[in-house]
Parts: sequence; structure tokens; C-alpha cells
Amino acid sequence: MKQSNVSRPVLVTGASKGIGKAIALRLGAAGFPITVHYGKDQAGAEAVAASIIAAGGAASTIGFNNSDRSGVRATLEAAISDGAFWGVVLNAGVTRDNAFPAIDADGWDDVLRTNLDGFYNVLHPLVMPMVRRHDGGRIVAISSVSGLMGNRGQVNYSASKAGLIGATKALAVELAKRNITVNAVAPGIIESQMTADMPEDVMAAIPMRRYGKPDEVAALVAFLFSEEAAYITRQVISVNGGLC
Repeated sequence: MKQSNVSRPVLVTGASKGIGKAIALRLGAAGFPITVHYGKDQAGAEAVAASIIAAGGAASTIGFNNSDRSGVRATLEAAISDGAFWGVVLNAGVTRDNAFPAIDADGWDDVLRTNLDGFYNVLHPLVMPMVRRHDGGRIVAISSVSGLMGNRGQVNYSASKAGLIGATKALAVELAKRNITVNAVAPGIIESQMTADMPEDVMAAIPMRRYGKPDEVAALVAFLFSEEAAYITRQVISVNGGLC
């Protein structure tokens, strides 16, 4: 384990599978003690934590509903009672895709409250303790290509991910003098169970003619957590095979 990171605990939300799992495993391999968050899939989160520990790292799990403001605060304040996180990856999110006229109020509210309000709900109790560590820090929000260019059938999701970008850029300005970097990563279409059923014309729109891999997103996040990236902040970096 890299000694430089053992005292830098990191929270990764939505880390029981997919991109979040890949990020948690990559950061765990880099020596960061990882808190693996889950919303519903506790078994998946425990498996990720076990993998990190088996590889010689340190990991634990934590569960909360990203949209439950008071519940998130209470859980996180208890989690940092013995010390603040050094880094946070905001990956947890949901989709409720539909044509805009068919998006009902619940479909709108659920996506915005989980994806965008989650930025506030998770970070608000954590930021000042991070500042008081006096050793810098890293925050990475996982946005989406949909937040940059919009996508048919995803007005709610695109709005939430575009909002994440605005929040990221503003918070980066506030925390820059504390040496806490704040960046967004905007994945394109990444391999998952959902991409198996995507129409062929989606692949044709990607210049590289393939879907991305979760590990390719995780590699970028790991770089942003490295010492080499200490002067990179307020940026939105895409991982999308040229899709734009």
C-alpha cells in the first residue's frame, strides 16, 4: 500500500457496481482507505470492500439514500466523527428516461433530487471538515455527456448532470485556496447491462466505434486524485470516444 495515501480516506458514492465499483477498486489499489457507498445493494458494496481488502487495501461500507437530506447528514456526520474524508467521488445517480411529455412529476423529482440535490446532501456535511484537515483534498463529480450536449429522452437526467457541472465549477472556486480540487468527469456511453440492448445507430455516433469501459473512467478519476493533478481544478473532462 502506498504510504502517502493511507491517511487520506475517500468516500465513493454509488460504488456497489459499474463505474463506481471500478473507481473504488482503482483508488483502493492506490492506497486510499475507501468507504464504499450503496443505496440499495449492500451485498454488492460489501463485495467491493472485500476485494479491496483482499488486495491489501482498507475499505468499509456505508449506506444511505442520496436524496434523503437529513438521513445523509446524520449518517455522514457519524462516519466522520473520528476524522474527515480527504476525498469524495460523487457517482451515485439514477435515470428515469422518457420523452419529456411523458415524464411525470415523480420521474422529474427523483432524478433531480438524487443526482443534483445529492451533490449538496453529500458534500455539505463534509466540506468544512475537509477544509479543517489542512492537507488539501479531492472532489470529483461524475456528470455525463448528457449534461454537456443533452440527449433525447433524458431531459430530467441531462438537467441534473448539467447542474452538477455548474455546481462543480462554482465550488472549485470557493475551495481552490484550500488546495482542494473540484472537477467533473463526463463519461459517454460506458459498457453496462443497459448498453447490451442499445440500437446500432448509437454505436455509429461514436467516432471510436466502441463503448467505453468502467476502468477507463476510473483511471481518469485516479489521476485526478494523484499528486500530479494537484493544479487541475474547475474542469470538466470527458471520457467518450469522441462523442460530442
